Amino acid sequence: MLHQILKAPEGPPSDVERIKEKSDYLRGTLRESMQDRLSAGIPDDDNRLMKFHGSYLQDDRDLRNERQKQKLEPAYQFMLRVRLPGGVATPAQWLVMDELAQKNANGTLKLTTRMTFQMHGILKWNMKKTIQEIHASLLDTIAACGDVNRNVMCNPNPFQSEIHSEVYEWSKRLSDYLLPRTKAYHEIWLDEEKVAGTPEMEEVEPMYGPLYLPRKFKIGIAVPPSNDIDVFSQDLGFIAIVEDGKLVGFNVAIGGGMGMTHGDKTTYPQLAKVIGFCTPGQILEVAEKVITIQRDYGNRSERKNARFKYTVDRLGLETVKDELENRLGWRLVEAKPFHFDHNGDRYGWVEGVQGKWHFTLFVQGGRIADFDDYKLKTGLREIAKIHTGDFRLTANQNLIIANVSSQNKEKISELIEQYGLTDGKHYTALRRSSLACVALPTCGLAMAEAERYLPVLLDKIDAIIDENGLRDKEITIRMTGCPNGCARHALGEIGFIGKAPGKYNMYLGAAFDGSRLSKMYRENIGEEEILSELRVLLSRYAKERQEGEHFGDFVIRAGIVKATTDGTNFHD
Repeated sequence: MLHQILKAPEGPPSDVERIKEKSDYLRGTLRESMQDRLSAGIPDDDNRLMKFHGSYLQDDRDLRNERQKQKLEPAYQFMLRVRLPGGVATPAQWLVMDELAQKNANGTLKLTTRMTFQMHGILKWNMKKTIQEIHASLLDTIAACGDVNRNVMCNPNPFQSEIHSEVYEWSKRLSDYLLPRTKAYHEIWLDEEKVAGTPEMEEVEPMYGPLYLPRKFKIGIAVPPSNDIDVFSQDLGFIAIVEDGKLVGFNVAIGGGMGMTHGDKTTYPQLAKVIGFCTPGQILEVAEKVITIQRDYGNRSERKNARFKYTVDRLGLETVKDELENRLGWRLVEAKPFHFDHNGDRYGWVEGVQGKWHFTLFVQGGRIADFDDYKLKTGLREIAKIHTGDFRLTANQNLIIANVSSQNKEKISELIEQYGLTDGKHYTALRRSSLACVALPTCGLAMAEAERYLPVLLDKIDAIIDENGLRDKEITIRMTGCPNGCARHALGEIGFIGKAPGKYNMYLGAAFDGSRLSKMYRENIGEEEILSELRVLLSRYAKERQEGEHFGDFVIRAGIVKATTDGTNFHD
């Protein structure tokens, strides 16, 4: 009876559904398009399929108008994203990414808010060999984008190393288990031959089906008390429950997501809601069955309403939970108590277990590059050459030089000092708590600057911070160039969403621990108005805050914005 009342929204399938349907399991004409030397770009249908292979075709928007005047095609280039579950890479893999960024991309690496590497500026004729070299380092780009499960996030926890190790292994198992089974990636990029099968041997996607998911799907695992991965922003979140120092299982949260569309109240950020608890051995099955519910009942007509959060809202939380348990054949047990108290990184040296040390480096905007006065990329390259532990990319776009032996700590400390690599202690805590998406010039969706502009804005906000004695007070501040939410703006105590060049919607009031969304405060304002508003707000916070009170909590208590835990009233 239950199956008869559940159905997907009616309506003609979107263009992307058409593209997937005729793609022969994500092959399309990608092989031929990538071999075509007449253009640096590829057809739009193939670009939609490229996402499943970990890449987007972009163009340099700084050059767009000039090239149009000269009647030249756009300055096409590719962004390439690596699948890196839990954000952990070996020193050897770091060196490969460093070299490829220099050789085939724009010379920089971007550490993303989903804990992985992203490279920009790769030309079409360099794509295949770049992917092959990534593959040779035992990494890949499969499903780093597209309508499938994306990179699985996992709290890096250098101060809970034993628990991190166990939770990290589950993030890797989830990532591998939920991969598409098509061989298209291996055929197109790694030159594996397509096996000609009989009808009985026809290729299938046992979990995703031939149309994959209606939209992208994101999973993250948090380990309390740290919510640095913003577990409630995930389509499917797992909250590790530790009792007597042992991992006993995970609370399950469903239906989160940060994206929205300006001016469309049918779209909104949403917090995931906890529906129960499962043991570690049940986590793969829970994830698979949740994904199949979205596969079967998600919106394939309107992509802006196709994320799992809208499926949960349309069908009802309890209905989705019942359907999940029906597919599992067993019931989730009652969720176990947990507590988050922060979502930031712990900078500098932290001692872990078994005599290992971890150094968390502050990386402004997640951009690994050599600047005129700061040889960040070179310094990290030299560290990677002698490092015997691992590198951990954090959800806050920072980097942990992790599992440093006591014997190696002095050598790495010397390199940190030699290259001036910083834990950010000379910056304000506000700057250390900042996130920004890539935005212009490469993102085709960006309406305003983010990564390039936020540091400039922070220089001016820092002056206000210092005037009010708030230099060491952590306040999360996040900026995205569009409403898609790549920097999780809706969970910033101060959030900015690009509306037009130089103009942003300003949001306030998210919880410091990631458990409450922000609310619209001012719409379509520029720098002068932003600074004017923050001058008043930060002054009030400095004078009126209660002991230990975070900025997001203060603006709620003071009535500056109303509290919300429900994404549907995000705009009210």
